[in-house]
Amino acid sequence: MQSQKFFMATICAISTAYGAGGIAVIRVSGEQAVAIVDSLFAGRVRLCDSAANTIHFGRIQRGNEVLDEVLCSVFRAPHSFTGEDTVEIACHGSLYIQQELLRWLIDAGCKAAEPGEFTRRAFMNGKMDLTQAEAVADLIAAQSKAEKDLALSQLRGSVSNELASLRERLLHFTSLIELELDFADHEELEFADRTELSQLADEIETKLAALMASFRTGNAIRNGIPVAIIGAPNVGKSTLLNALLGEQRAIVSDIQGTTRDTIEDTLVLDGILFRLIDTAGIRDTKDTIEQLGVERSKQAAQKAQIIIFLSDNGQWTTDIVHSGTIIKVLNKSDLGVKGDGILISAKNGEIEPLKRELVRIARASLQTSAVMLSNARHYDAITRAHDAIVRVQKGMAQGLSGELLSMDLQDCLSALGEVTGQITNAEVLSNIFSKFCIGK
Repeated sequence: MQSQKFFMATICAISTAYGAGGIAVIRVSGEQAVAIVDSLFAGRVRLCDSAANTIHFGRIQRGNEVLDEVLCSVFRAPHSFTGEDTVEIACHGSLYIQQELLRWLIDAGCKAAEPGEFTRRAFMNGKMDLTQAEAVADLIAAQSKAEKDLALSQLRGSVSNELASLRERLLHFTSLIELELDFADHEELEFADRTELSQLADEIETKLAALMASFRTGNAIRNGIPVAIIGAPNVGKSTLLNALLGEQRAIVSDIQGTTRDTIEDTLVLDGILFRLIDTAGIRDTKDTIEQLGVERSKQAAQKAQIIIFLSDNGQWTTDIVHSGTIIKVLNKSDLGVKGDGILISAKNGEIEPLKRELVRIARASLQTSAVMLSNARHYDAITRAHDAIVRVQKGMAQGLSGELLSMDLQDCLSALGEVTGQITNAEVLSNIFSKFCIGK
């Protein structure tokens, strides 16, 4: 996307986290950014006369009223985050100073930024594509090292570059087929080599299928690896959840059937995010509410990638259907319980062997490729692109006309373009950027 000036208003917002602190940063972006801040700035040089990528110390003041001493970083278009003239004001982190500075900027001609508006301007001005813009939000929200690494990879263009290469080659063949259609009266003309197109379609199908398969891992990194703690009543499942989290998250009782529903929380171990699910004890019961809890326990086991199967007597037999990796854990070692499985005492917090096993299994399952999907919107578009290229493969095998092949090729190109934002609409963009924080 070529850089263009899509916005007229100059916007401002606090870009640091809400609250008092040592410093806060207010970002101003737009054609009048430097002039507006300069109207409130008193320093050794005027900001309007300053060079790009320079920092200036001075005061923010109106008339004789001084608000604060600040540092102003000046960036000139197009070499800024948004692609516009931008000033970042580092002031003291008083809530009063932050809000007053915003009010002064608005009085001087700025508009309060909407959620994600800075990143949206960066996208619209060609500084990044849509996958990279979404990666900005993912990076801000990252809760673990693995999630941070994945978001940073996508911000650097791992997904964008892969799709751009596929789309460029596919576009070349689509153009040749379209050219054939322009010369439909000359049936003997064939600009697009069908053998080469078939090979390209096979290659693209393989890569898109790999991207689709990567979504499960990418989604686990982004939202946490689902781990279900299952077992019979009173084996210590809720006690184990509390021990893993280091807090009293679940009610612990000697009464069977205390846990009636699933309880979820997250835990980071060695840079990996886990989504722990404590479940109701699995047993035959006539209690209607408890039975619902047992059914939800079974459903949680079906969806989990890792299952902590907890026992206090070495018995793990159950009719649970699952596709995850089972860790057999023998609890209550403090009571002298012995047997197969990882031996722990959830009550005494002696669970380090289990933590190490969780990390080992997670690392084995999260062997990441260079390109990985973690966004459901991307997965949906890639799935539609894959379906379209499969139709191309089948069409070529059946000897379909170039006109029909062209329709499926266009569908594939369109779906790929949706991922990076080459093809999109205002409603989709509004939905994506509305989820950003205001200062980004």
